[in-house]
Amino acid sequence: MTNHDPSLDRTLHAISDATRRHILEVLKQRGPRPVVSMRIPHTKDAQGKCAGLCAGDIEERVKLSQPTISHHMAILTKAGLVEAVKEGQWRWYRRNEKAIRQMIKGLRAKI
Repeated sequence: MTNHDPSLDRTLHAISDATRRHILEVLKQRGPRPVVSMRIPHTKDAQGKCAGLCAGDIEERVKLSQPTISHHMAILTKAGLVEAVKEGQWRWYRRNEKAIRQMIKGLRAKI
């Protein structure tokens, strides 16, 4: 009998798609990249770092439509791998590094 872990299953499902893995890479590399969106300035975290990318920035970098990006971001957010913050009409996304580390730790423990 196997020990079923729904949280690990959700995160593995989220990273099983190449587009979602690419989005995670884009979010990881967000710091040194130039600002694509000039609509509003990027929000900053407590350390003064860019707190994430808006969906339009991700759309521009991944070269997919807004509905497709929204679909993938919903899966990544539900899995806990990405955090979303709504600021006015904009939704900002960033990686949840703690959840990513927990996923790796959980995977190591299971296999």
